[in-house]
Formats: sequence, C-alpha cells, structure tokens
Amino acid sequence: MTDTFAPTAYQLQSVATGNIFSDTGWMLDAPGEEKHSLIRAIYKNKQLIPKGRDFGLYTFADWLPIKRMLKGSSAPVTYKSEGLANALGLKNLYITFSGYWPQKGAMMRSCSFKETEAFSVGGRMTESQYQEVLVVASAGNTARAFAQVCSDNKIPLLLCVPADSLDALWFEAPLHPCVKLLTTEKGSDYFDAIHLSNQIIGLEGFYAEGGAKNVARRDGMGTTVLSASTFIGRIPDYYFQAIGSGTGAIAAWEANMRLIEDGRFGTHKMKLMISQNHPFVPIKQAWEVRSREMLPYESRQARRHVEEIDAKVLSNRKPPYPIIGGLFDALTDTNGMVLSATNAEAQAANKLFQETEGNDLHPAAAIALASLINAVEDNQVEKDAVIMLNITGGGEELFKKTHQLHFLKPNAILPMECELSVIKQALRKLDWNIETTAKPA
Repeated sequence: MTDTFAPTAYQLQSVATGNIFSDTGWMLDAPGEEKHSLIRAIYKNKQLIPKGRDFGLYTFADWLPIKRMLKGSSAPVTYKSEGLANALGLKNLYITFSGYWPQKGAMMRSCSFKETEAFSVGGRMTESQYQEVLVVASAGNTARAFAQVCSDNKIPLLLCVPADSLDALWFEAPLHPCVKLLTTEKGSDYFDAIHLSNQIIGLEGFYAEGGAKNVARRDGMGTTVLSASTFIGRIPDYYFQAIGSGTGAIAAWEANMRLIEDGRFGTHKMKLMISQNHPFVPIKQAWEVRSREMLPYESRQARRHVEEIDAKVLSNRKPPYPIIGGLFDALTDTNGMVLSATNAEAQAANKLFQETEGNDLHPAAAIALASLINAVEDNQVEKDAVIMLNITGGGEELFKKTHQLHFLKPNAILPMECELSVIKQALRKLDWNIETTAKPA
C-alpha cells in the first residue's frame, strides 16, 4: 500500500483570518499572522471515500494531511450498542471504540485512540525530519502510542513524561533504540513534562510534535467521528468524550464541519458533551462562566488534584481552550456542555460497561461513560437521540492477559525546575541511532 499511495492533496487555512496557504513543511502556525490561532487542513476531496478496513486508520486518508502510510495502524470501530443502551434506556447509542478488542475488529496495541494521532502525525513527516528527533510530552497514553508507532517505523523520538505516569509505558515487546525517555521527578504532572519538552525543542536537532496546533494530530483524532458517521449514515446528535486538553473535541467539531460540506451526512452540528475527572476541572470552571481565558489555578492545588484523580491523562493545565479555533470556539459553536464525574462514578461506569458490553475501559473513557449516565439521569439528552460515545481507550486488561509486557525505562530523571545545562547534559548521553533508522517509504 505504501508503494502506491499518493500524498493527500490539501492546503492550510488560518481560522482567525481565513487565509489559505500551502503546507511547506512542518507548519504549526499561519505565516505572518499576529493573532494566536489554530490552522486547519482544507482537503481537495470534499467527499470522503473510505479505502477499506485493510488500510487501517488510512481508510480515512482523504481527510488526513499525510505523505505516506506507516505500518501497523488500526481504525476506530463503531457499533450500535444493545446492552449498555438497554441499561440506560437509549434507543440510538453508538459506541466508537479505540483500543484492543479483536472480537470487534479493534486492534490498537496501545489500547488508546492516541494511535490515531501518532499514525497521522508520522504520516505527515517530511524525509528530512527522519534525521532529527521528534519531541512529545505526555501523561501516559500519548507517550505509549507515539513510542509504539515510532519504534515500529524507526522514527527518532524523545518522550517527556512525569515519573508518576511511568506505569503507563508498557509494550508487547522491547522498543527500538530510536525511542528515548526523559521523566520529571515524582510529584510532577503533565504541565511539568510539557515545560521540559518546551526547553528541548529550542535546541538544534529537535522539533515539536505540536500538540493541538498540528493539523495531523487533530485530523487523526477526528477519524473517530468519521468512523461513527460513516457507520451510522449521519452525523450524531450528541458527542460524549472525556478531555484533558480538549484537542479531541476540537477535532470532532472540525470533522463535523467537513461532513456537513460533504453533503451526505446531514447539516447539523452535534452537541459536544465533554467531561473532566473531578476535582480536576479547570475547563469546566472556565466554561461555566463563559470565560474565553482559563481561570487562575494555583500550581500546588492543581498537582494535588492530579494526585486525586484516577484518569491522570485528563490533567492538562494549559489546554488549547482560549486560542482562536480552539475549545472555547468549539463549545460555543455547538452549544456544548462541560461535565464532570468522580472516580467512584467512573469505576461504577467501567463495571457497567464490562457487564453490558464485555470489555474494560481506560479511566478516561470511564469518565466519559459516567458523564453520559449522569446526563441521562438529568434528562440532558433525549432517549431517542443519536448519541456517539467516544471510548478513547479500552481493552487493556484483555491485552495484558494475552501479552507479556515490557516497560520503557527512563534514560534520565530530571527535577521539575531544571537548568537547561542539566537537560543538555542528559541529552548528550543519548544516541537515537538515527543513521540506522529506516528512510520513509
């Protein structure tokens, strides 16, 4: 497939100004613009033609900003719920599952929808980038997905992860040495990992993955909505997902608009029903007062709240919420809601999913389900509405029963407040074996 694949035809557009320009490389911002704005991919193919299951995630290549297809991908799987739907009294509940569930055809080895990001981002890379090092900050799932994809495809990668999230870095086999790991000390959080990565990307030979600003990351995540809408035959009425940064919700909104332009899936915008793990709810607090800016969140209190929540991956203190084209705009345009659920509610939701559907959920996905349960009880959704529940991770227990695990160990552990000279010293000890990595197809 990689030998015959033609790069997807697209241009980029500034959300703030509407200016359209060519993607001349690893562009994360509109050239020459002062306003802080996301950019979007504008695809030549206005109608989506899925390529088929054998293409994995790249079945949606028409709407992915990619130059090549990497090996090993799996697309999100959507099915109509019976067991869970009956338990909740819902007539049209559709589950989009990203994780490990061979019975359903879901084969994501990281058990997380972060693979949709990693395969799209990797597919966007230019040949010259294989001679530099991609830098990714993560609280767990993103790191595992990028590490697996980069290892399989021999893409040099540096992960920055808080030490308390190391237990999330498990794999079915040892990774290629092109993947390296730096951690921030115990007691640190995702924000500290981001701060470390930001110091590194200013150094020669390293480049930022880009997070929400990378169109490939967002459009990769948007494949969950493409999976649901092509299966259902229409755009859902409600979209439920747990969020850390909210990038997935932005991606869902953007995919929704492309589907409207396609013309075959409806003309409405699904209501974003996004949720956080109480008591870490900074986005919820900002949205409830309709503040475009995030409200003050004292660092010690934020770290304490991160320690309390089960879904550690939902702990982003600097989300793409205020930026033009970001989460605030997505919520405003869809008349969305920001919900929350407790650890106990998520644990009960996970138990219910296992009993009614037959697979386990990641803590973040359990937060999304718990929020759906609460929304049904509070009459916030109609019983006959078409509801998409985005299960962003699951099947981990199932995967671990049948695979021997290998954990990625840190190459160095750094303090939260770390001098650049110390970081450089740690980096000098690393060898990504770049000369032996495979050239992209």
